[in-house]
This record gives sequence, C-alpha cells and structure tokens, in this order.
Amino acid sequence: MGDLFQPWHLIVISSVAFPFVIIPFWQIFKKAGFPAPLSLLMLVPVAGLIVLFFVAFSEWPALRKPNARPGWAPPAS
Repeated sequence: MGDLFQPWHLIVISSVAFPFVIIPFWQIFKKAGFPAPLSLLMLVPVAGLIVLFFVAFSEWPALRKPNARPGWAPPAS
C-alpha cells in the first residue's frame, strides 16, 4: 500500500489549488491598480501576508485616477 501521502499528492493538490489562490488575487490587484503578477506572491506564506498588509494600508492607484476612461466626465450636479 505505501504511505498515506506520496510526493505526487503535493503536485496534484498544488495544481488544483493554484487557480483558486492566484486568479482571485490577480483580479483584486488589477482592479486596485497594483501590478497583477503581485498575486504570485500569495503562494509564499510570509510574503503573501506582507503583500496583503501593503495593499490594505497603502493608497490604491486606481482611486487616484478619477478620470480613468478617456473622454469620461463626471455628471453635472
């Protein structure tokens, strides 16, 4: 029978979990105005925690640009 966990289990679990970790953070970082590849750091436990604190407490670049779309103007009040 063998051991409960074989080395190939880690490969299978990682390949299944990868999209569930990277894809949501990729979209969050992109919408917040940060570089989307920053989401790859979420796979590293300590680096992922540091990135979350950085994103949570820094000024988001997406909020700095009120006229993000060309030709867009806020409605007249």
